[in-house]
Amino acid sequence: MEKAMETEQTEPQPMSKNAKKKLLKQQRYEAKKAEKKAFEKEQKKREVERKRKEWDEKLASLSQEEREKLIEERKELRKERMEKRSEERERKIEKLNEAKSNGQNVVIDLEFMHLMNSSELNSLVQQIMYCYAVNSRCASPAHLWLTSCVGEMQNHLQRLPGYDKWVIEKEDRSYIEAFQDQKEKLVYLTADSENVLNELDPKALYIIGGLVDRNRWKGITMKKAEEQGIQTAKLPIGDYLKMSSSQVLTVNQVVEIILKFLEAKDWKNSFFRVIPQRKRCDADLGDCDGEIEGNDSGEEKDAKEIGIIEGEDVENKDDLKIKRRCIET
Repeated sequence: MEKAMETEQTEPQPMSKNAKKKLLKQQRYEAKKAEKKAFEKEQKKREVERKRKEWDEKLASLSQEEREKLIEERKELRKERMEKRSEERERKIEKLNEAKSNGQNVVIDLEFMHLMNSSELNSLVQQIMYCYAVNSRCASPAHLWLTSCVGEMQNHLQRLPGYDKWVIEKEDRSYIEAFQDQKEKLVYLTADSENVLNELDPKALYIIGGLVDRNRWKGITMKKAEEQGIQTAKLPIGDYLKMSSSQVLTVNQVVEIILKFLEAKDWKNSFFRVIPQRKRCDADLGDCDGEIEGNDSGEEKDAKEIGIIEGEDVENKDDLKIKRRCIET
């Protein structure tokens, strides 16, 4: 009986024609994105060379005394910037440490590692990085947890610059083991749940499934929660906007929505600030012709996760600096 259940749980559902179409569109977008990234990298390199050349020419046009004065002024300016960044890092760390005792607990479940290939693991790692960066710059951050953080998943995370300094709970046990004495407080967030999350319970531990699966494992987070006998809930997306496809979001989008709601206590505002335009129908016209292919307004991740996740967008300009923020923090 157990073997039969295990076989049923580990056999992915075949991709539908619509899912295959979306996957092909995603692959075309990824190729376009890689080309754009290479172009921007070359442009950045040329800009650095241009500025260096201008600096050298400016120094060459000055007297020895003027050169020394200008170099000293530049050193002082750089020192001031470094001190300011250091102060900002200290404030962030202080807020994150305070969140350990009074912040909303948000758990990212990494127990699906064996269901993902290397590319999908990399996508999930990027999403986790965004989660940490967004949380670290919040006025009132949440208390983030990574559970089942072992094996290849842990190896991928450890390759991130500054990961060892992150103020985040890194738990090698599953959430069921880690919170065995608080099972009644566990709430798995899944789009398949019939329970709508209208308010956040400060005592609850909200779980987000960490699975990038290209639409292969439909309903797996809901099934897992039911088998474990823990509560489930879904975000009230349908009460405030229409989605161009399904209501599933990326890990970082769900985390950011929770953070926005904790800040303003307004679901509508949170959804519209986080969910990208291309995944929404026009609120006034009811236009819902389908998902628009990724635009060029920001970095866009290729993750698609069932239960919570499907396609990630980073449209906020601040998010383009997230990698640097993670390293600094």
